[in-house]
Amino acid sequence: MSAVTSHFISGLITMGFLIAGLFFLRFWTKSWDLLFAAFAAAFWLLAANQALVAMIDVAREERSWLYLLRVAAFALIIAAVVWKNRSSAKPPGRSH
Repeated sequence: MSAVTSHFISGLITMGFLIAGLFFLRFWTKSWDLLFAAFAAAFWLLAANQALVAMIDVAREERSWLYLLRVAAFALIIAAVVWKNRSSAKPPGRSH
């Protein structure tokens, strides 16, 4: 694959992550549920990761630190889902 094609595809992927973030941001503004805000932030971190990997001209072995953005995005998603499940869990009620 040529460098031009690779950069084009990376741009498409970055754009997809940005649009997904805007999609979740729209749901957050309607519901004010922090789960949607966390998903929006996570997708924007993934977009930043993809854009930086495409733009920075560094050897493949030396750009592993860039993937910490991806780790942060997935950690944010996991934390948001766990928080949502714990906050929506109802305490056991008394049975009558």
